[in-house]
Amino acid sequence: MNRLSSYFIKLFAAEAAGLFGVALTIIYLAQTLRLIDIDTVRERGLGVLFWQTILAVPQLAIAFLYTCIAIGLARALRGMQASRELHITHVAQLLPTLLRAVLVYAGIGMVLVLVLSHAIDPMAQRATNVLQAQAAADLVGRSLVPNRFAELDDGVTVTVGGRGPRGEITSFFADDNRDPRTRRTYIADSAVISSDELGYVLQLARGTIQYRTSEGQFSEISFDRYDIALERLTGEPDTEKRRRNLPTWDMVSAALADGNWPNEWVNRIAERTADGLRVLALCLLVVAISGFPSGRRREPRIPIEVTVLCAVLVERVLTSYALIGSWQQQFVGVLVMLVVALVVLGMRLRLFSPVPREAHSA
Repeated sequence: MNRLSSYFIKLFAAEAAGLFGVALTIIYLAQTLRLIDIDTVRERGLGVLFWQTILAVPQLAIAFLYTCIAIGLARALRGMQASRELHITHVAQLLPTLLRAVLVYAGIGMVLVLVLSHAIDPMAQRATNVLQAQAAADLVGRSLVPNRFAELDDGVTVTVGGRGPRGEITSFFADDNRDPRTRRTYIADSAVISSDELGYVLQLARGTIQYRTSEGQFSEISFDRYDIALERLTGEPDTEKRRRNLPTWDMVSAALADGNWPNEWVNRIAERTADGLRVLALCLLVVAISGFPSGRRREPRIPIEVTVLCAVLVERVLTSYALIGSWQQQFVGVLVMLVVALVVLGMRLRLFSPVPREAHSA
């Protein structure tokens, strides 16, 4: 890599880093405001609050990161256009150097996003599960007073008949009325708070689960043993989804060991991989639009930042509403954007123009 390529990459990275720093600060403050009330009620310390807000950042930072990478590139190219550096680059036939710098810059961004998606975010989710499981276990343990009704969350009421010397619970009853469509009632002869590899669970023995819909339909399921994640009873409706959010390496290792690839794992791995490819597609689209000099003195009517955000929105819509099933759906929007970027870039480079006859005869 020569000095000019290094200069271009530093220019792109400086714009992206400044924008991502602002976005990251806003994300952290928003997470702090969202969690502070919950943690205050549950009497958890400031250290736990601080750590939980940190753990919540990677999941939202992924979407902001690839957007900031593309907008950083766009703003750098716009600055080069204003300072005539872009004109000099093309006149001096240094466009291949610029394109190589963009590809290296996009490759670095892809690696960052892939590491976040495949490793850091799942690990942060696992640590969050541990914190929330500990909080749920503490809350449930303090609320299970014999022969007294206690409200764990808005719409969740529990009571027990007694507590044994080793923590055994007798005559467990819980009513979950949070979902307006279905009301659940858990009844068990005994229960015990235990733990598994994903957190704390409430093990119910010899009981029933009763379901009642808003139309008055009733159904009942009997069981000898039934495990409930404690977070499910304390205001975490997506507990099961988060508990299965394993790092990609763990999914691949388990699938290779068992010889079975669950559809949920394949879809999640594809979704994480598409996050990285989105960086490449956006960067190619930006350089196809803004990587060529223009003689216009005025700024375009639509700022390049808005163009990038619109491209991201269209890509997400195509991915969400694609008619393709299974894991291929995660790549629909990215591949469409990548094809459009390559076509526009090819047109700007005149790759589709016919060769002049003079040059051909020569």
